[in-house]
Amino acid sequence: MRKILIIISILFLYNFAYSQNQNISNGNIFDGEPFIAVNPNNSQHMVVAWMGYFPYTKSYIKTKVTFNGGQTWSSLNYIPHTNTLYGSADPSLAFDNSGNIFLSFIDFDKDSTSGAVFVVKSTDGGLTWGNAVEVINANSDTQKPIDRPWISIDRSGGINEGNIYITTIPPTVFGYLPPPYHPYFCVSSDGGNSFQHRYLDTINWLAGNIIPQPLASNCVASDGTFYAVYSSYVPSQNTYPQYIIASSQNSGNTFAYNTVFSSISNVTDSLAKKGYLLITDHSDANHLAFFYLGVDYGDIDVFMRESFDKGVNWSVATRINDDPIGNNKMQDLVWADFDNDGDLVVSWRDRRNGTDSTYTTSSEIWGAVRSKDSTNFSSNFKISDNIIPYDTILSFSGNDFMCIKLINDTLNAVWGDTRNGKLNIWFQRMSMTGLILSTKQIHTETVPNIKIFPNPSVSNISIKGKGVDKIDIVNANGKIVLTKQNLNDIENFVVGLNNLSKGIYFVQVTTSKGIIVKKIIKH
Repeated sequence: MRKILIIISILFLYNFAYSQNQNISNGNIFDGEPFIAVNPNNSQHMVVAWMGYFPYTKSYIKTKVTFNGGQTWSSLNYIPHTNTLYGSADPSLAFDNSGNIFLSFIDFDKDSTSGAVFVVKSTDGGLTWGNAVEVINANSDTQKPIDRPWISIDRSGGINEGNIYITTIPPTVFGYLPPPYHPYFCVSSDGGNSFQHRYLDTINWLAGNIIPQPLASNCVASDGTFYAVYSSYVPSQNTYPQYIIASSQNSGNTFAYNTVFSSISNVTDSLAKKGYLLITDHSDANHLAFFYLGVDYGDIDVFMRESFDKGVNWSVATRINDDPIGNNKMQDLVWADFDNDGDLVVSWRDRRNGTDSTYTTSSEIWGAVRSKDSTNFSSNFKISDNIIPYDTILSFSGNDFMCIKLINDTLNAVWGDTRNGKLNIWFQRMSMTGLILSTKQIHTETVPNIKIFPNPSVSNISIKGKGVDKIDIVNANGKIVLTKQNLNDIENFVVGLNNLSKGIYFVQVTTSKGIIVKKIIKH
């Protein structure tokens, strides 16, 4: 069984001091790409999803839920694969106004270029999840549009209330894909039961042939307007690379387009996590904010531009990190959120206290807040509780990420870091009044101790271990060819292989401690 250790410490500290962070994944192998969502009807109810491994398996989407603001968390849950040979990645979450939560992710086989973007729904707050619904398939277009899906839901109370929007882009895992490249727009108007899709860009507002992954960051305003920003470089449209914003007031039937800004200056560091973010002010449907990395002052800083007329016109750039300008210390991994009355928080991975100027130095998570009544950001403050040494796992694409939500003047942050020698998911809850709630180590995963023998085998295999609930045997094409379930914790189970052809199979054993998959050969 998972061991639960909960330590709650409440500290009153002066002006954004920091406390001990909380490891909510604590996996033994790998946990990354976290996303947090907060129930709009209950700020104590939060769901976190991330990409992680069980031993000897491909990656799964894992989830946990809290109903008391992070003091205690549910046991670990995971989303089953739509194909046993697939791996999952890129989770994002969104609540509707009824308290249902939707989880978007990709499930795919990078070696055979198959898979899709899927959505699952939970009606009990994230404790259990329904069946996966396909949003867009890898073979829906020659560009294999199944990378970095991003979900948002209309909670405006208007005619499109409950619409689910997902944007996605071409992937990198399938190797080189020829241009043109497009961001993709998907919409469901029936509560996530079915989806339609189309290109988000269009003539005169194309993403183009140069940027292979024109990430589309989307949001829905309080009046129900859908927005998405994507990158573009088409010299006939604009001499310089630009960010384009698309907006729709009719569920994507038609779009209007504007330029956020264009610039010849860009971030060239290949390791920096360069994702950008568009968010909408819940208290003002005309107000949008766009966050990105820039090198205006020589090193990589965090910048913001704002629009107060629904994305038509945009402000000049505001630099948010307040370390000395031009100090040759880079920042990345930006995220931000408005709360319901217009306060704004921004967070990022900061290297001002690192030992050198590169991506590969030690780092911390920092933030800044701007009150709804102010035009200026607060002094920067720490969110993480210590400086985190660099680990080489962070050099791989997608292996770190962060997400924050600001609800009722309370910051809820999740991110991946390697302070304990593993990539785990960390959580911090900070009140803008200075109250900090910290919960340490929710659970410890244990590796299922399962033995499968003999291997190779001619007729039978024995599966030995405690807590076995289900056994699936899968062929090399990903099809389940034999299932044994409701095993009532039998510790030594014999499976006959006489009806199977010779070849390679995978045995997936579901236990009370997780899932283990092993390859076997039938002679």
